[in-house]
Amino acid sequence: MAENKTVPTGQSVDAFIEAIDHAARRADAMILREMMERISGCPAQMWGPSIIGFDQYYYKYDSGREGDLFIVGFNPRQTKISLHFMPGHGTYEEIVRRLGKHKSAVSCLYVNKLADVDMAVLEELVATCVTTMRERYDCIGPGESSSPA
Repeated sequence: MAENKTVPTGQSVDAFIEAIDHAARRADAMILREMMERISGCPAQMWGPSIIGFDQYYYKYDSGREGDLFIVGFNPRQTKISLHFMPGHGTYEEIVRRLGKHKSAVSCLYVNKLADVDMAVLEELVATCVTTMRERYDCIGPGESSSPA
C-alpha cells in the first residue's frame, strides 16, 4: 500500500506564509490561519509541503488505507486558495451555496481571493466542519499539540 503523502512535516507555518510572494495571497493566508486557529482551538501545522491544517483525526478505509489527517486546512496556491474540509464540502451543501464565488472538488473549495466569499459563511462552514468531525472521530482537539515530537 502506498505511503500517505499528506503528513505533518514540522515545517514552520510562519516561514511558509512569509515566503508567499503575492502580498494579497499572503494576507489571505494570515486571515485564514487566524480564523481556523480560533475556530478549531488548535495551532496551525504544515501537512506536506504546502497545506496548513488544523486539528487531526485518525481514519481507516475499507480498503485498509489508514492514517492521520487534518480536519480543516488550506493551501495558498499560486493561482487560487484551496480550502480543505473533511469529510468533504458536499456534506455542507446548504452552507456552500451561500459562500460566494468558488469552484469545488471532492473535499476542496477553490477561491481566487477571500474578498470573493462571504467571510461569515466561511466561518460557519469551518465551524460546522470542526463540530461534525469531532462528533464522528477522536480528534486531538483544542489545547493539544499536534506537532510532531
